[in-house]
Amino acid sequence: MSEVVPDRGQPTAGAPSLNAAVAALESLASTRHAAAWDNVGLLVAPVAPRAIRRIHLTIDLTEPVYGEARARHAEGQPSDLPADLIVAYHPPIFSGLKRLRPDSPLTRTLLRAITDGVAIYSPHTALDAVPGGVNDWLLGRLGPCADVRFIEASPSNEPGHGLGRAGRLQVPMDISAAVAQLKRNLGLTAVRVARAERHAAGAMIEQVAVCPGAGGSLLMGVRDLDLIVTGEMRHHDVLACVARGTSVILTDHTHCERGYLAVFAEQLRAVLPDVTVSISRLDDDPLRVV
Repeated sequence: MSEVVPDRGQPTAGAPSLNAAVAALESLASTRHAAAWDNVGLLVAPVAPRAIRRIHLTIDLTEPVYGEARARHAEGQPSDLPADLIVAYHPPIFSGLKRLRPDSPLTRTLLRAITDGVAIYSPHTALDAVPGGVNDWLLGRLGPCADVRFIEASPSNEPGHGLGRAGRLQVPMDISAAVAQLKRNLGLTAVRVARAERHAAGAMIEQVAVCPGAGGSLLMGVRDLDLIVTGEMRHHDVLACVARGTSVILTDHTHCERGYLAVFAEQLRAVLPDVTVSISRLDDDPLRVV
């Protein structure tokens, strides 16, 4: 669960406190829905209280993204406010940190955040698990689906909350059409595709399953599928899927996540109307098709 820090003062008029901002984030994707292995919630909190005037959204918190978040006049930002809170979908603190020294990009960024009094929050699999979250959004990039279900229940065991999504396309399509639709709806010029023999021969895609990021291990347990969509998957798992008649589309890890930030930004603006919400323009997948 997210830890809340004591408020030691009054925030700027109209701007919420950090506690209020965290409560708003929890209202959209409670950390109780996150996978047990994940590290979500408020990861860095300032010692001194501060109003939250701008939230900056990113998939990965890199040094360039941090500089962009703190810039007052960065290109494309909707205001001249430096970010007080960075919401990084991937938790920048995931495994144990043994020391905080400025000799690596990650720890240097964390030290800058601590020095600047900037809070860092990560929703990750909590945002995947909720209805209307990243999983449902990704499934919708293939088209309207019926009989939608999660693949693995969240720790909360609340109805409708869980990791991965599977469903039946209301309008079946061939594999080429599915690839074209996914590329168009994710804004991609290329994806990697493994066609099962029956789909290469023209059989239609109807039963589909998705998982953002590295969803191979989660999706491998689902049977009777025509298509799996995820960011990355082990080579031999792809071979096993194709052998049993399931085609696979891989987008690379973050390409099936980043498009949701625009949806999340609108949700945050609705629950925090006095906060400016910006989306990183420097955040990108490190891999390129060349």
